[in-house]
Amino acid sequence: MNFEVIKKEILFKAVRSSGSGGQNINKVSTKIIIFFNIYKSLGFTESEKERLLDKWKNKISIEGDIIISCSETRSQFKNKEIAVNKLYTLIFNDLKIDEKRITTKIPKRVIKKRLDDKKNLSIKKNLRKNFNL
Repeated sequence: MNFEVIKKEILFKAVRSSGSGGQNINKVSTKIIIFFNIYKSLGFTESEKERLLDKWKNKISIEGDIIISCSETRSQFKNKEIAVNKLYTLIFNDLKIDEKRITTKIPKRVIKKRLDDKKNLSIKKNLRKNFNL
């Protein structure tokens, strides 16, 4: 994975943000939409592409673009940085290989304590019953 190559492959588009915002929103295009095509990318190996395509199968378009938008701030530059960081964290988290969990055996004393607690609770509840004969 080469982030410098990936950064050059990102396409940016600035659009007007939605919602209320006064006159500024009618004049300035601050919302950023980035497009990144995983099929055409040279920044990944084939195995990394396969892993990302498997994880992103519901997030990518038919052409292979992942689309991320950002309109958090009123600055186009900051929105561009935030969107690129979102893409990088998405890539980094999805390429990370999870470690296998080693199953552990529950100690006998823990099992015994749990059963004793259940027994004591049962006795306590049985003592609360009203025995009117």
